[in-house]
Amino acid sequence: MIRVVLAEDMHMVRGALVALLNLESDIQIVAEVGTGRDILPAVLLHHPHVAVLDIDLPGLDGLAAAAEVHAKQPSCRTLILTGLGRPGNLRRALEAQVSGFILKDAPPSQLADAIRRVSVGERVIDPQLALDAWAARDNPLTARETEVLRMAADGAEAPDIAGRLYLTVGTVRNYLTTVVTKLGARNRVDAIRIAREQGWL
Repeated sequence: MIRVVLAEDMHMVRGALVALLNLESDIQIVAEVGTGRDILPAVLLHHPHVAVLDIDLPGLDGLAAAAEVHAKQPSCRTLILTGLGRPGNLRRALEAQVSGFILKDAPPSQLADAIRRVSVGERVIDPQLALDAWAARDNPLTARETEVLRMAADGAEAPDIAGRLYLTVGTVRNYLTTVVTKLGARNRVDAIRIAREQGWL
């Protein structure tokens, strides 16, 4: 029996996924959670074979949670579900050492098959997404520039970002100016849009 922890913040979607997967004779949902912060505790408590994680979760996104699971419970494989097939997200997923990455609109049988394959050590990636990622451009931003832009995207102003990252306000503004220039954006809001569309945030 393949033991699965499922993380999805939308109750109706989570309920539907649980119901569908429970129809499979060899898959058992041992825990279901609605936030990214609840994933690692559930994995450590239930020792699943696979954690199926939505990429967009409150508190901690699915990719960051997958990295935590890999670090603290490496025997648990991670399978990311996403509604948005952004090539940058796939690259981030591979960096987080996830075992699988599939789109939410895939047929239920494909999800069950992906869980089975991931549980035995295979890597499962949506073929079209893999092709798109191959053709996509690399993220031109440094890790620090990405971090500053991510905080700005979450609504933080330059003084807040400076305080949290132990930088001067001028340095934060310089980072944001550099980001806008590197992305060929009109302004900070446009830079955030571009980075999100590419899956870099």
